[in-house]
Amino acid sequence: MEYKLDDIVEMKKEHPCHKSKQWRIIRMGADIRIKCLGCGSSVLFPRAEFEKKVRKIIPAEEAEVS
Repeated sequence: MEYKLDDIVEMKKEHPCHKSKQWRIIRMGADIRIKCLGCGSSVLFPRAEFEKKVRKIIPAEEAEVS
């Protein structure tokens, strides 16, 4: 799975805020921090757990166009 900073990811489960499934990657390392596009809250995941929970990745270049 390839992803980078500022890509938008769609998670398998909805966030309880506004039923948003889309998040922006805001930090990458051993852990990955993502920010909810619905409410702005952020969550930190270990990389392996993050990869299990992601449904699809929308590259930052495509996300800015649409």
